[in-house]
Amino acid sequence: MSGAQRAAILLLTLGEQDAAEVLKHLSARDVQAVGSAMAGLTRVSREQVVDVLDRLSEDMGQQTAIGVGTEEYIRKILVNALGESKAGGLIDRILLGRSSKGLESLKWMESRAIAELISQEHPQIIALVLAHLEPDQAAEVIGYLPQRVRSDAVMRIATLDGVQPHALNELDEIMERQFNGNTNKLKSANVGGLKAAASILNAMETSREAELMAAIRNQDANLGGRIEELMFVFDDLAEIDDRSMQALLREVPSARLVVALKGAEPAVRERIFANMSKRAADMLRDDLDVAGPVRLSEVDAAQKEVLAIARRLADAGQVNLSGSGDELVA
Repeated sequence: MSGAQRAAILLLTLGEQDAAEVLKHLSARDVQAVGSAMAGLTRVSREQVVDVLDRLSEDMGQQTAIGVGTEEYIRKILVNALGESKAGGLIDRILLGRSSKGLESLKWMESRAIAELISQEHPQIIALVLAHLEPDQAAEVIGYLPQRVRSDAVMRIATLDGVQPHALNELDEIMERQFNGNTNKLKSANVGGLKAAASILNAMETSREAELMAAIRNQDANLGGRIEELMFVFDDLAEIDDRSMQALLREVPSARLVVALKGAEPAVRERIFANMSKRAADMLRDDLDVAGPVRLSEVDAAQKEVLAIARRLADAGQVNLSGSGDELVA
């Protein structure tokens, strides 16, 4: 069995809620691979289950073959994990045998390939395409674009203020012709804007983010300032309220927190220690002391992971990243 098939069998043994929790931590490409493998399973023998769940064979020993009525199950866990809008295209791709089309198809391409595809297009088209991608993918694509167009693309994303559906449909058709298929109508024209630009910059490596922000401020100081107001960086964790910090710490793996804190300001460290039990804080201090030197690139990657978790929790309404939360009224 392939790795995707093994993962599919494991998820099918977990139940909808637990499987959804696992999928939340996979990339879009991994979700697609595992989901496709799940859809392809018709019957799974007890021997296969025992093989996949080697260390859990004691619990699984009496289980008979899994009866797989997978379509509804996959629909539920994908919607649970990704939300209705993100799961829709993926469900179609996995269950209905349809390939993603037009702009949506770009979400399943390698970032370098997308950059090559759009690098010679008009700057406004580049901005529209980037605005349709997830922030982390858009950040990767920008990294492969010629340096001269990077800051311009981010500035154009920031100043997008509603796009007419017919214009998006035309762009969708242009992209679709690259893949020789049929077009899908776009459901929304709400793309781009200051928040989208800030999210893309937040997803970038710190050095590239700083380089682009400097270029944007040089060209338009006012726009640069407005983007920066919406950006959330690791040092800003020192300003979030106790409840939000505690919720965040429950989600961050301790090993990644140690690496992230190696390059943190003292104020951030103390804020984190203050929201732990004394025992947990002492253990974290010890881990930091014995960790030794860590490459800056590793620290940056770990901090980005923590920030990604923080933004996910904020989007779900579980934490408040705006500061003390004074705007909340009981």
